[in-house]
Amino acid sequence: MSLDKILSIGGKPGLHRLVTQTRTGFVAESLLDGKKITVSIRSSVSVLSEIAIYTLDEELPLREVFLKIQVKEKGGKTSIPHKSEKIALEEYFFEILPNYDEDRVYASDIKKVIQWYNILHDNGITDFSDGEETASTEEE
Repeated sequence: MSLDKILSIGGKPGLHRLVTQTRTGFVAESLLDGKKITVSIRSSVSVLSEIAIYTLDEELPLREVFLKIQVKEKGGKTSIPHKSEKIALEEYFFEILPNYDEDRVYASDIKKVIQWYNILHDNGITDFSDGEETASTEEE
């Protein structure tokens, strides 16, 4: 499953998988407990494939940050929990992404990235490669 179907919904903990669209919004399933909820169009929703992290050079897509974490952790969960102290979170993120913009990426953002990575890992969603690259490679 690609990150195109994984959502972060404002006011709801964790991540959700898009199940289907309805006339007034959509149905999403929690990756934490498997419960399905209906979400209004007016809700604040972010698709993980559309999120990027600020670096000093550019904005790096979240999937690339997840790939860097995956390489560092050798495919396992993060060595640091998302509820760690601010300084520990920043040190860990600096190891992953040494050129991240410290002025625009807050400790709360780092917590979310680490928590999301671990939720995805727990649910067996570990293929963070770009779907477009995979499709073009298959054509060749």
